[in-house]
Amino acid sequence: MNILYLKIKELADKKGVSLAQIERDLNFSNGIISSWKNGRASQDKLAAIADYFGVSTDYLLGRKENSNEEQKNKDLKKFLEDNLDNGMTFGDGKVTEEDREKLEIALTQIFYRYHDEFKKRKEEKGGFKF
Repeated sequence: MNILYLKIKELADKKGVSLAQIERDLNFSNGIISSWKNGRASQDKLAAIADYFGVSTDYLLGRKENSNEEQKNKDLKKFLEDNLDNGMTFGDGKVTEEDREKLEIALTQIFYRYHDEFKKRKEEKGGFKF
């Protein structure tokens, strides 16, 4: 059986969705994912699946482990402390204390905005798991 199909099935099970639901969510034709058991997906469909699950196409193809598993539990506050307090640079310039404060505010606002959007989508889809 194709590694791509197995990875998709595994991710679907973890997310608590069926292959049919994924196909509906991505506007794929019915049964297309199952057809990949012995074949290959087109590049655009492979990319759509990767985006849907938040993984890389390399992961879906069995080329490397899912680095997103490591990122899933990374705390934003700790990330900012670890990176902004330890000499972060942007291009050739050092991030100043003023830049650091602005970055922390901006990233925190972005995080909460998207967090609220995901929460809303979850409620709209009746318990959508991500």
